[in-house]
Amino acid sequence: MSDFDFESFITDIPDYPEPGVVFKDITPLFADANAMRQTVLAIADHFRDAGITKVVGPEARGFMIGVPVAMELGAGFIPARKPGKLPCEAFEASYDLEYGSNTLCLHKDALTPEDRVLIVDDILATGGTLDAMIRLVGQSGATVAGCCMLMELDALGGRKVLGDIPLSVLLHV
Repeated sequence: MSDFDFESFITDIPDYPEPGVVFKDITPLFADANAMRQTVLAIADHFRDAGITKVVGPEARGFMIGVPVAMELGAGFIPARKPGKLPCEAFEASYDLEYGSNTLCLHKDALTPEDRVLIVDDILATGGTLDAMIRLVGQSGATVAGCCMLMELDALGGRKVLGDIPLSVLLHV
C-alpha cells in the first residue's frame, strides 16, 4: 500500500447523522487532486494483476472512488443503487448499518459469471454494506475477486463478512 498520508484529508464530524456516530468526511480528500489520485492509484495498484473486469461501488461515495479506479484498471463500473433508482430489473440485498438499515440494488444484467469483481467503498464499519454488495455480486453469478476500502473502523469488526475474499484497506481508524 501507499505511504501517502490519507488520514490528513479526512475530517471527523461528531454526532452525524445522529448522536454518538462520528462521520468520517472524505470531502477534503476528493477536493485535493493529488490526494484523490493517490487514493485511486493505491487501490488500483493493489488489484492491478487480479484480472478485474468490473468494479462495483455502492451509492454514493462508492461511486466517487469506484469510477476512477475502474478507469485505472481498464474495467467497467457497475453502480449499486438504492431502491427505485435503477430502471431495469434488479437484484436486491438489505442490510443493517451501525445507525439504521438500508437496501442496495444491482441490475440483473450488469454482471456475468465470467466477471471478476472488485468491490470498492469508502468505509468498512460493521460490514453490513459490504455483505450486501457481496450478496448482490453473488446473485449475478460473478466472482468477487477482492474488496478495497478507503478506511476500516477496526473496532466494529466488519471484515468478518468477507470469509476468504481478499481485502485491502488504505487507512485503519
